[in-house]
Amino acid sequence: MVLVTSNKSQRLLSFIYAGRVGPEELQAVWEETKALVAELPPGVRVLADLSHLDFMDPQCMAEIGRTMDLLHKHGVSLIVRAIPDESKDIGLNILTIFHYPNHPRIITCDSLPKALRQLSLWH
Repeated sequence: MVLVTSNKSQRLLSFIYAGRVGPEELQAVWEETKALVAELPPGVRVLADLSHLDFMDPQCMAEIGRTMDLLHKHGVSLIVRAIPDESKDIGLNILTIFHYPNHPRIITCDSLPKALRQLSLWH
């Protein structure tokens, strides 16, 4: 499952990945992702929560790259990732090299509360 939400006042776009994720789940939220990004001002901040991810199909890389390209074009300024289990990191650092030429600030945390603190959303 993939859940995409936004918070305009926080300039925040959130992606929550849970269970087993395949490319079809990412394709299913593509239009919603584009609409949410369009509503946010440039300098958007992104939270990617992999806390509840069991498995992501390697075929998801193309869809994740497409989303990264969209965020790059919109001027993403900060990306905070919650990845408690390093074995579930799906190659995001490698994808980042190719899809974020402006090198936004990227922070990877080992828990969601730590990630939320990095976004000043939790004290």
